[in-house]
Amino acid sequence: MNIRTATIEDLNIITAVEKECFPPNEAATAKEFKERLKVYADHFWLLFDGDRLVSFVDGFATDERDLTDRMYEDASMHDEYGAWQMIFGVNTIPEYRRKGCAGMLIKHVISEADRQGRDGVVLTCKKELIPYYSRFGFVNEGVTLKSLHGGVTWHQMRLTFKPV
Repeated sequence: MNIRTATIEDLNIITAVEKECFPPNEAATAKEFKERLKVYADHFWLLFDGDRLVSFVDGFATDERDLTDRMYEDASMHDEYGAWQMIFGVNTIPEYRRKGCAGMLIKHVISEADRQGRDGVVLTCKKELIPYYSRFGFVNEGVTLKSLHGGVTWHQMRLTFKPV
C-alpha cells in the first residue's frame, strides 16, 4: 500500500472511486473534482494497492471553524495557511473496506495537518459513523445546520491539536 497526493491526471480514477462510495445526491462530480484538484491537489491523499486506487481522503484548509455546504462547491475558499483542515470525503472501494485503508489515510491526514501547524481537522459524518471517527480523537459537536449536503443529516466532528 502506498499513499501519495493527487495530480490532475488522477481525476478519472478519483471520480470513479467517489461514484462507488457515495450515492448520486452526495457524490462530487468530475467537474467539482477538477476544480478542487486545480486548487488543492496536495490536500487529496490517495491510497494505492499497486496501481489501483482503493481509498482517498480530500478536503481543503481554511480559517473557517465549521464545514459548510459552500465549501464543497467553491474550491477558491481554500487557504493554504488556514487553521483547519477540512475533510470532505473519506472514500474506500467496497472490497477494501474493513481492512484499515480509511484508518491509514485518516491517521496520515491528521499527521499532515499537525505537521503543517493547523489547529485541527474537521469533518462531517452520518450518525452511525460517529464511533468510528471518535477512535481517531474526533469529538462530536452534534448535528450541523451548516451542511445539508445531499439532503442528509450530518454531525460535525472536530479533532483539535491545541487550544483555540
